[in-house]
Amino acid sequence: MIPELLAGAVLGGGVALLAMLLTRPQPGVAATLARIDRSRSRSALTQSAATSKAEGRLDRARHTIGARLEAEASVRGWQLSRTRTDLAVMNRTVTHHLGTKALLALAAFVWFPGVVTLLGFASSVGVPLIVAIAAGALGFILPDLQLRREAENRRRDFRHVVGSFLDLVAMNLAGGRGLPEALMAASSFGDHWAMVRLRQALSNARIMGWTPWESIARLGEDLGVDELRDLASALALAGDEGARIRSSLMARAESMRRKELVDVEGAAGESSQSMLLAQLLMCIAFLIFLSYPAISQLS
Repeated sequence: MIPELLAGAVLGGGVALLAMLLTRPQPGVAATLARIDRSRSRSALTQSAATSKAEGRLDRARHTIGARLEAEASVRGWQLSRTRTDLAVMNRTVTHHLGTKALLALAAFVWFPGVVTLLGFASSVGVPLIVAIAAGALGFILPDLQLRREAENRRRDFRHVVGSFLDLVAMNLAGGRGLPEALMAASSFGDHWAMVRLRQALSNARIMGWTPWESIARLGEDLGVDELRDLASALALAGDEGARIRSSLMARAESMRRKELVDVEGAAGESSQSMLLAQLLMCIAFLIFLSYPAISQLS
């Protein structure tokens, strides 16, 4: 009875998904404007990278499926804010990510049930079906988990660079430069990706007619880095009211380094605990190995 119920549930879910894809709702004004803004904000570098990655057959399929899914999400008003923020940190496109999710879910949905069937673990039709559903769901979620982990590591790297950037700004202010000039000069040091993003944001501020701190706030919002938004607020206060920004920037940089040191010490403590747990498991396994011959003789 259970395989029939599962088959009916899968069939009903497929029909519902097909009906949802075929019935395209009319996009609202907010969704249309957001789609236009996203298409305008894509840089030429990202577009050329997406085009070069779509040269192979598999990459073309991923690009096509991802573009279709992105269009559906835009039409239905699905913002995918967290995913877009993580992709902005990794400098990847939503199309590439959605295409990867779809292809990986499809491959897991087909491959794992076949392996279960070939190994002889499928006593009924329900077992491969359950394995297919679980594997497809896992394949669809796995790219999001990997993206979130990589984005957090990249944000940590970005915060480290921001601390050095603040020290450079304070040094330029001590040299007699104004705040906008000090920001631009500090961002010109080094070719690290975080420094490049800061330099691009400040250059775009000149082109668009924004203030430097407004551009930094936009960059912090796009990347999901709260420290940049706080920095933009402090810079806006300095630019509007003439606050003593040099000592404030040095104190902020010291606070960020102290926080980073605390995070590193916490990660080291977690690694130490993991190593202790692994050693404990090895000792237990060794004791079982030594005591097994004597225990087997008792029986």
